[in-house]
Amino acid sequence: MSDSWLNKVNWAQDGLVPAVTQDAASGRVLTVAWMNREALRQTAATGEVHYWSRSRKKLWHKGEESGHVQKVKSIRLDCDEDVILIEVEQVGGIACHTGRESCFFNRFEGDARGGGGKWVAVDPVLKDPKEIYGKRDRK
Repeated sequence: MSDSWLNKVNWAQDGLVPAVTQDAASGRVLTVAWMNREALRQTAATGEVHYWSRSRKKLWHKGEESGHVQKVKSIRLDCDEDVILIEVEQVGGIACHTGRESCFFNRFEGDARGGGGKWVAVDPVLKDPKEIYGKRDRK
């Protein structure tokens, strides 16, 4: 397969592009991560999502440790060709390393006009991360 389709992506100077991952059935945004060319190539080739981990500086197959892989239903490129949208079936119903369905579990509540307001975790932990990843700390 030719990689010319990867040239259409408007890669940032660091060679990355943001990838928004959405549950194909519910439409809920599960996570936002980064992809390089190889991550996008592997995602398209395998039918399971791969990302580029900026903190670990390596390719990362989503679910490689947890088993919570993301099965690709579609891959889309936005109008500016600089953001990827991936619709997935989230295996196990957990996309976040905190054991929640989505990484977007904090909701702003309050009135910011008076300097108030706070972030509140509104989604439950479906599985303790220690059960998913063992004893090592994941931040």
